[in-house]
Amino acid sequence: MDDQSLSGVADRNHTIAGETDDPATPDDKPGHECGVFGIVAADADVARLTFFGLYALQHRGQESAGIAVSNGRSIRYYKNMGLVAQVFDEEKLRPLSGYMAIGHTRYSTTGSSKLENAQPFVVESALGPLAVGHNGNLTNAASLRRELLQRGVGLTSSSDSEVITQMLAGGEGRTWEEKLKVFMVRAQGAYCLTVLTRDALYAVRDPWGLHPLCLGQLGEQGWVVASESCALGTIGAEFVREIEPGEILKITLDGPQVIARQPSLHTAACLFEYIYFARPDSMLHGKVLHAMRVAQGRELAREAPCDADVVIAVPDSATPAAIGYAQESGIPYSEGLIKNRYIGRTFIQPDDRLRKLGIALKFNALTDNLAGKRVVLVDDSIVRGNTSGPIVRLLREAGAREVHVRVSSPPIRHPCFLGVDMATYPELIAHRLTIEGIRQHLGADSLAYLSLEGLIRSTGRDPATFCTGCFTGQYPVEIEVVDKEVFEVR
Repeated sequence: MDDQSLSGVADRNHTIAGETDDPATPDDKPGHECGVFGIVAADADVARLTFFGLYALQHRGQESAGIAVSNGRSIRYYKNMGLVAQVFDEEKLRPLSGYMAIGHTRYSTTGSSKLENAQPFVVESALGPLAVGHNGNLTNAASLRRELLQRGVGLTSSSDSEVITQMLAGGEGRTWEEKLKVFMVRAQGAYCLTVLTRDALYAVRDPWGLHPLCLGQLGEQGWVVASESCALGTIGAEFVREIEPGEILKITLDGPQVIARQPSLHTAACLFEYIYFARPDSMLHGKVLHAMRVAQGRELAREAPCDADVVIAVPDSATPAAIGYAQESGIPYSEGLIKNRYIGRTFIQPDDRLRKLGIALKFNALTDNLAGKRVVLVDDSIVRGNTSGPIVRLLREAGAREVHVRVSSPPIRHPCFLGVDMATYPELIAHRLTIEGIRQHLGADSLAYLSLEGLIRSTGRDPATFCTGCFTGQYPVEIEVVDKEVFEVR
């Protein structure tokens, strides 16, 4: 490869077959988002550090992964379908030499799961090579995409992230800083960006602060940006601060420099980061998420008490809330379900007999902890309702005398258009049924959700600082409702 020019690898023949959950029983959780990572560090293997940073962010997206590295002259990159550890090995990392890098792990929100939509997007421009990683979803992507096509810009994917990349590459402005400022004026919706140029790394967060982005320091002169603080600790970096809503941060070997701040009149942080998405050891607004999720369980126990013998969680994401429920209620906490953490990524699809077993592929019940017991089953959310019912049946088959379902978030009645694959209106069980109707559908003895007020109370933050769109249908920005795969070539 010519080291003086843009160069990269994207293996279009290699895909990972059968690496999603059984399509007959899709996971009853909101789809994840994406994870972005960036690093500037002299005398460090930045590609390897980015690999481990993405590994820590794997929970945010499992469809594809990619890394782009700059050596001050050119950008080299590699991306492919699959988990971080499936995409990269020593052979793939070895050519990625330099002192600045960005990485991305994807869950599709706009554009389907295929290699053309994998990130980072890398292009050549009048100002030199450009690589972009994006977490979020532009709500005006359709109109921005039309403008690019009318200008004669060729697009190779169906992702709004490529729209962002081309807006920056060919947009107004004589410098990258000017182009980023123009982009922020034009863009609507959710975006956390890591932008890699020949000689700088930029971190950009939308003015509403919809999704998290933080800054860390690595040693004396190394700097890191990541979707979550958990990725900093994985590579030995120290958390410095959150990147502010509306902030453009430029990072070079000289350190970070604030280029601009363009905040909106109010912030609108995604509540599902607090409920489910972010790892429990990550920090948001100065608090560790595990503690806030325990607080959600305490609020739930106060709002929806229950006469029962044991509290169990739907593992693993609901465990902190179940602990909080047990602490507040005085009912003992125990494990009732053991999760097979790998079945969702199997290469082999189940046959018809296994398909009918449904949830048994993912969970096994601990009969000794359940037999003859009145059980409180705590979950963090119910989206479609297609796994909660089988779990209730599994508990009864294990001998539970009663099953009382408690959910540490409000009913999800509306889709998300801001970076979360939340399902459509017809798929959302709380949009179609009343709470009593959902209880009957699940076969539970009782069902209760945490109120929106209780959820926000558990965060300790001002209610006006959150996006509540999936609960209330009220979004912080104007929404252009489009299908996830609207830009696919049919």
